[in-house]
Amino acid sequence: MTTCLIADDEPHLARALAAELARLWPGLQIVHTARHGEEAAERIAALQPDVAFLDIQMPGLTGLEVAQGIEGRTRVVFVTAYDEYAVQAFEHEALDYVLKPIRAERLAATVQRVQKALAAPEATAGLDGVPLLAALQRLLPAASNPPQQPERLRWVRASQGELMHQVAVEDVLFFQADDKYTCVRTADRELLIRSPIAELVQQLDPADFVQAHRSTVVNLRHLAGTRRDEASRLYLRIKGHAQELPVSRAYVHLFKSM
Repeated sequence: MTTCLIADDEPHLARALAAELARLWPGLQIVHTARHGEEAAERIAALQPDVAFLDIQMPGLTGLEVAQGIEGRTRVVFVTAYDEYAVQAFEHEALDYVLKPIRAERLAATVQRVQKALAAPEATAGLDGVPLLAALQRLLPAASNPPQQPERLRWVRASQGELMHQVAVEDVLFFQADDKYTCVRTADRELLIRSPIAELVQQLDPADFVQAHRSTVVNLRHLAGTRRDEASRLYLRIKGHAQELPVSRAYVHLFKSM
């Protein structure tokens, strides 16, 4: 039986998609419905569904970021409110999409395309090839609607319990997506902000802040070193932080010179 995951932060849209998929594809088993990007990424890694329908705009991680971090066999269909021109890149790179509001005939065509892809002996997740990965990287900024020339972030207003703090960005060891919030980690405390990782990446100075994982952005000024384990997986050691941070293979190339 083919398995499927749906990710959408609007429950009524997720339910409507699930109902329409059940009608069009009776043999499809929906194994999980995620409410935000971080949950979607975790459940895809754990469940390895055959296909994931990912909303592009979600709290924590965008659907594009979730897709970029997939390391298994899961194929991706984007669910988006973008117009036809914005999604032409998906078609060009052989990634499918469904526009909101979802039309039954368009979803039926998507179902047929996915079924054909899954039936092909050479079917893969479609995210390891250079053209597809490059397409996702080009589209990530568009998903967050960044300004043409973003002003570099110098301070973040973050909460710790009931208190709000003004934190200098240069003091941040790393940012890490956590449920609907983003964790701000300094040498002496952990705080929360509502800004998603995709939005932060556009505002931070790329000379100092580098993405190490779909949910983690590290400050290179606080990088103590790197380590590879017996399986050649890369980990970062951060000054003032006891635990090492894993680097996903999508971002390993950014740390080759370190």
